[in-house]
Amino acid sequence: MATKLNRKALEHARSLVKKGKVERDVRDDWSEHAPSTDEENSFIDKHGFDEFSKWHLGIDAEKSEGTKGSVSFPFGDFKKVHRCAIISLESRAAQYDHDDISKAAKKLLEEIDAD
Repeated sequence: MATKLNRKALEHARSLVKKGKVERDVRDDWSEHAPSTDEENSFIDKHGFDEFSKWHLGIDAEKSEGTKGSVSFPFGDFKKVHRCAIISLESRAAQYDHDDISKAAKKLLEEIDAD
């Protein structure tokens, strides 16, 4: 399996949670809260792909570096971590046997819910 845990993104997410930059939404909200393609492209134009990748817990070294296809499992809207995104990505990661990503998401959710 090529998709691995993006440790820089995990540290970024943990930092945001510690700072209280969390949207405490519910499970099914992510489809409405996820950034649009235009918002993603605008973020990349302004901040670069490295910053964009910090918002994705999955990274695939087999895909072309610096492309949207090389990152997966988004967890926020470029401002806050979304609880609904963490719930969604934990489930998808477990479904596709990305155990390291699923475990990281579960721990993030615990950190969010501990507040």
